[in-house]
Amino acid sequence: MSSATSPLGELPLWDLTHLYPSATAPEFIAALEQAGRKAIAFEEKWKGRLADAATKTGADGIGAALEEYEALSDLMGRIGSFAGLAYYAETTSPEKGKLFGDTQAKLTDVSAHLLFFTLELNRIDDAVIATCLKNDARAAHYAPWVEDLKKDKPYQLEDKVEQLFLEKSQTGAGAFNRLYDETLASLTFTVNGETMPLEGALTLLQDADPARREAAAAALTAVFKDNLRLFTLVTNTLAKDKEISDRWRGFQDIADSRHLANRVEREVVDALAAAVKAAYPRLSHRYYAMKAKWLGLEKLNTWDRNAPLPETPDAVIPWADAKKTVLDAYGAFAPEMAAIARRFFDENWIDAPARPGKASGAFAHPTVPSAHPYVLVNYLGKPRDVMTLAHELGHGVHQVLAGAQGALMCDTPLTLAETASVFGEMLTFRALLDRTESKRERKAMLAQKVEDMINTVVRQIAFYEFERKVHTARREGELTADDIGKLWLSVQAESLGPAIEIKDGYEVWWTYIPHFIHSPFYVYAYAFGDCLVNSLYAVYRDADEGFQQKYFELLKAGGTKHHSELLKPFGLDATDPTFWDRGLSMIEGLIDELEALDREA
Repeated sequence: MSSATSPLGELPLWDLTHLYPSATAPEFIAALEQAGRKAIAFEEKWKGRLADAATKTGADGIGAALEEYEALSDLMGRIGSFAGLAYYAETTSPEKGKLFGDTQAKLTDVSAHLLFFTLELNRIDDAVIATCLKNDARAAHYAPWVEDLKKDKPYQLEDKVEQLFLEKSQTGAGAFNRLYDETLASLTFTVNGETMPLEGALTLLQDADPARREAAAAALTAVFKDNLRLFTLVTNTLAKDKEISDRWRGFQDIADSRHLANRVEREVVDALAAAVKAAYPRLSHRYYAMKAKWLGLEKLNTWDRNAPLPETPDAVIPWADAKKTVLDAYGAFAPEMAAIARRFFDENWIDAPARPGKASGAFAHPTVPSAHPYVLVNYLGKPRDVMTLAHELGHGVHQVLAGAQGALMCDTPLTLAETASVFGEMLTFRALLDRTESKRERKAMLAQKVEDMINTVVRQIAFYEFERKVHTARREGELTADDIGKLWLSVQAESLGPAIEIKDGYEVWWTYIPHFIHSPFYVYAYAFGDCLVNSLYAVYRDADEGFQQKYFELLKAGGTKHHSELLKPFGLDATDPTFWDRGLSMIEGLIDELEALDREA
């Protein structure tokens, strides 16, 4: 726990001993040894024999092989999660960096012995596999995973090439990801004489004092510029690395590999992006024009985008209050949901304090089904921090419920992985809004929610368009920092609209977005999830009994079902062109309500 004398109260630190006592503990060392030994034994037992195993049942059948493979996946996932979480908590620690790097290298070596399994499984004739899944009860359990695996078949390469890609990732994409993370975590920003990490400087952009916001923006710009050469090199290298991989595998569009991983059709994502871009004028453009008027400005500066309204309370929200707010909102929807979320607090599954060297932002790490998820936030007591807590706990609840599917089928595609998180945010927001009687406070809350939704939908689709432009341009040659900056400004101007004046220096603000580095084209999943949840929440609001049960069934499914199958019980269809407009109309409705409140004032 952090100090109880802070206005935030005691902030929890996560307890990684639930995974392993320490990096030097016999249990951790033995687990690494066991993973290597079992992987070699698995390869010796099954490599070259899967086609024959597909005609058998029992201990010699595909079902038995899948059970062994899943157990190894869980073991390796636990090892990797421990090293990764220890590193994310202290990314500037040489010891934690070495632990992370060494563990990743050892797990890559272990994975090389398992690589054959999915490749060889996919080479078995489809009719033979279908018969196997029908006759072998143990294999039938994994039918969704096996069927899902087939979608990768057109893009898989011969075994030796796949092994080379796997092993070279340590010195390629993996190395540049780590360089980016450690660089970002080591940066410090001096604002009015006070030095702080990235999270602190970004939080000042929500300060009520315009001068502090401007000073924070200047400090951020200066440090980003100082490191621009490195960030440009990392971006160029990773974009080229992805282009090489895509070319070898035969992907046509630059985002097709992400769509495949997300198990979503390119046409669905294209429809989402088109719908959001068409809505820019009636969402972000319209809202920012209203906000400029509220703040007494002709135009908003880029550092005013997330500034609080004069009506916004400026009190710091203690951790205990944030905890109660989220758990109460979850409990009002479903006591089971609150009970799962409470375990994160009671059993130290959360790391909350912002501190130098800690990974920026927030995430929920699922670890493995044999353990439990962990949540990282950088809690500074702002209203948005409460919403972030609600968001990440939504992920955590989802990961706990999906864990029953086992290590191979618990992972949810990114398009649906944001469902529980955004729904958790919505529950928390609506609970707070319903108990707010003051029109001034209601206006402030609505404005903040609209801004969060614009950040989640409009901003993320703008990010997606930026990535498309960067990766497309990179195929013609290396990009300079100026090249990337111009692409960044083009999508920002289009999405933010004429009410925001983009100041000099903003062209380098692409540098601190980690999703561009870690997961190219991940960002559209946020917009997908927000629009989906807007539609889902509208169904909940109008539903009779039974919504909660259907919702929990959706979360428990993990990665066993396609989004169309999961949304069908709610009467929703993401392939319907009008689906996205339905989700966007909820944001527009909140802006309408704000406009009405403004007229009444």
